[in-house]
Amino acid sequence: MNEPRILFFGTPEFARRILQTLVEEKYNVVGAVSQPDRPVGRKHKIEPTPVHALCMEHNIPCIQPEKLKDAKDELAALQPDLILTCAYGQFVPKSILSLPALGCLNVHPSLLPKYRGGAPIQHAVMNGDTETGVSLMEMIPAMDAGRVFACDHVSIGPDETFYELNQRLMDVSCDMIRKYLPLYLKGELKGVEQDESKVVLALNITKEEEEVVFQKENLDQVYNHIRGLIDWPIAYGNLEGKRIKFYAVKKQAGETKGQRGEILGFSNHAMEVACEGGILAVTELQMEGKKRMNADAFYNGSGRELIGKVFA
Repeated sequence: MNEPRILFFGTPEFARRILQTLVEEKYNVVGAVSQPDRPVGRKHKIEPTPVHALCMEHNIPCIQPEKLKDAKDELAALQPDLILTCAYGQFVPKSILSLPALGCLNVHPSLLPKYRGGAPIQHAVMNGDTETGVSLMEMIPAMDAGRVFACDHVSIGPDETFYELNQRLMDVSCDMIRKYLPLYLKGELKGVEQDESKVVLALNITKEEEEVVFQKENLDQVYNHIRGLIDWPIAYGNLEGKRIKFYAVKKQAGETKGQRGEILGFSNHAMEVACEGGILAVTELQMEGKKRMNADAFYNGSGRELIGKVFA
């Protein structure tokens, strides 16, 4: 077993994959910190976070404070040599960052300094980027602003969704831990300062950003907006005061009849919506108050009555 005492911070599935890699590589993980377990689903059953669940499987102590600063003494008692974080979900105060002698590292899924913040993958897809990556960076008391020790570049497919890209970046991140963490622990990686003039923020997706505004966005913007929020938190359009969520879409470039946001009809298993520059073909959707369904089922229900209606 590798000797440095590692304290891991993380909460969702992305973080669980990193922790799993540490376990597989036989690092000495002395504890983990995760967000508190929350109610999930319609029955509001409390379920462990993915990181907490893995900790229980491997008998790793898992600390889940509501406020991280309140757990400082408990974390200090674990005597960590290194803190490694990924998608933890809370700001880590300087008093905790100063605990390990070997410093604090963060696995961040972007090519820093572009896309600092909690939603770098969504923003990369929503902005129509063709490349992103993963950075292994130093944690300091400022958001994603520390030195970068390593980064791997990843292309983004023209039709790739957030979910699909997120899955690939998990794999890349785990490979980075295997490749670069041993080098960091040997002191063989040189940290590179970020260029502050090139900083782009990618803060958590707001409720307002979930809405697709057909009257303001062209076909490419609408398409990127929607695929950047599949499978979470899911984009929606406003149709006469009701939300329709978009779970699967295609685009058909070219000139089209109808005004922006108009539902032109249903064909080829899709609801066709007019956009500037072409047609958005919605193949899976959910009307407010209804179940998620494919476009054919939607047409056979209330969908046919919406032909000619216009999204905001």
